[in-house]
Amino acid sequence: MTEILLIRHGETAWNAVRRLQGHLDIPLNAEGTRQAKALAWALQNEKLDAIISSDLQRAMQTAGEIARLQGLSTRLDPALRERCFGGFEGELYSEIPHKFPEAYAIWQSRDPDALFPPGERVGESIRQFQTRVIDAILHHARQHQGKKIALVAHGGVLECAYRAAKSLPLNAPRDVTIYNASINRFSFDGEALQLLQWGDIAHLDADAMDEINQSQTKQ
Repeated sequence: MTEILLIRHGETAWNAVRRLQGHLDIPLNAEGTRQAKALAWALQNEKLDAIISSDLQRAMQTAGEIARLQGLSTRLDPALRERCFGGFEGELYSEIPHKFPEAYAIWQSRDPDALFPPGERVGESIRQFQTRVIDAILHHARQHQGKKIALVAHGGVLECAYRAAKSLPLNAPRDVTIYNASINRFSFDGEALQLLQWGDIAHLDADAMDEINQSQTKQ
């Protein structure tokens, strides 16, 4: 049995103003750094065998705080990156429906194979993203069988793991809140992910931010 701590990065300036990041490499802001330090202290008495992070700096910075207190190095895996949103990246969530009305409507329909308008990068469909993320998580779980690992990633990555553990269809609306610097515990028995605990932010002295307001995005 592998125990997996799936952790979302701390807050960024773009999280605070609700600007879509995707693969854009945005660092933690001051609050995000505070959250990452609080997270690291909360985990300091848990013996982690490995810390693996997305290679985007907001995740790397969060993982680095944990690694310092654990006496470990951080391994990077680009497969743990956030979903690529193509031409939506860099836009405020509030602006997307006006700039891309047709593409926004398709996004909100949660068509598993729908793609985003092209931008600096080519976006991923829900199905492509889910496959990438779950393959990466299970790869690391199998590599560390019988151990406890921390995977530091992004809100979309956490959602993929939640859906896999709950056997939810890809087109089902999101029904959970995903907090910055949250600890989400899973296990892997060699066959499937199991969700043990979701959204632990007891280590933060104020509510962490949910990047996507469900009532507005209806994802």
